[in-house]
Amino acid sequence: MSTPVTIWHNPRCSKSRETLALLQDKGCEITERRYLDAPPDADELRDALALLGLPALGLVRQREAAFAELGLSRDSSDDDLIAAMAANPRLIERPVVFANGRAALGRPPSAVLAIL
Repeated sequence: MSTPVTIWHNPRCSKSRETLALLQDKGCEITERRYLDAPPDADELRDALALLGLPALGLVRQREAAFAELGLSRDSSDDDLIAAMAANPRLIERPVVFANGRAALGRPPSAVLAIL
């Protein structure tokens, strides 16, 4: 029986593609969510952060141009960072994989194996 997983995927990202391929190789039943086309809302981001055990800063791409353009910093509140990620999904670190009531960030891709 294959493990059902959901991946927040960006096909232009090499780590996201590597993680998706790893999940396919493991025979997982994959639901691919292209989060740039179907962005998670603030509640979904909060749920993902809880499953990941991370503060909002841990899911933000701090080197993304929008981070500075929006006036965000390492000192920004979780609420501000979550709102920024919901409105600007390019700020979301990728990929995020959900399986078995848990979540993992695919950096490196092999990190998602722990939740399968």
